[in-house]
Amino acid sequence: MKHLIVYAHPNPESLNHAILDTAVNTLKKNGHEVVVRDLYKLDFQPVLKPEDTEAMKAGKIPNDIKVEQEFISEADIITFIYPIWWTGLPAILKGYVDRVFAYEFAYASEEEGIVKLLKGKKGLIINTHGTPNEVYDSIGMTAGLKVTSDIGIFDFTGIETVDHLLFGSIGYLDKEAYKDMLRKVEDKIHYHFS
Repeated sequence: MKHLIVYAHPNPESLNHAILDTAVNTLKKNGHEVVVRDLYKLDFQPVLKPEDTEAMKAGKIPNDIKVEQEFISEADIITFIYPIWWTGLPAILKGYVDRVFAYEFAYASEEEGIVKLLKGKKGLIINTHGTPNEVYDSIGMTAGLKVTSDIGIFDFTGIETVDHLLFGSIGYLDKEAYKDMLRKVEDKIHYHFS
């Protein structure tokens, strides 16, 4: 299978980067092809500009968007790895979705409603956040995060979410807890993509 990992964290020493390494290594051990799009390393330009919209309407997709859309088109599985900042996606990833998951590429509309153009693909989301999981669970934030990403991005475009891992209390735990998180990432990848 062809995996596309869209990664959004600026610090190469972060837990998110360790999660990325774990995911890539586990998938490769299982014989999968993996492409990583590190949005910070790519210096991806996240702002959807009027000229982008005009170009796409004219059928002339800007090159940086076209490149990312080709990676999505070729992928069987799309994984997003990112921290939760201010209860949402980092701006660079939000901009990636705004620009790359464009109308007539990821979705379209007809009289009957929305047409999901990325059907047949599967998706996995892995998040970290500083707030304890129990707090996010109790205030409905965990459910909200899953609705906005799993349904609002993936399902809206036809991608079937196979799992969404949320790791809380980041920055407040001991080394063993972080090792357990990486083991959970490895276990979930083995489970879904053996």
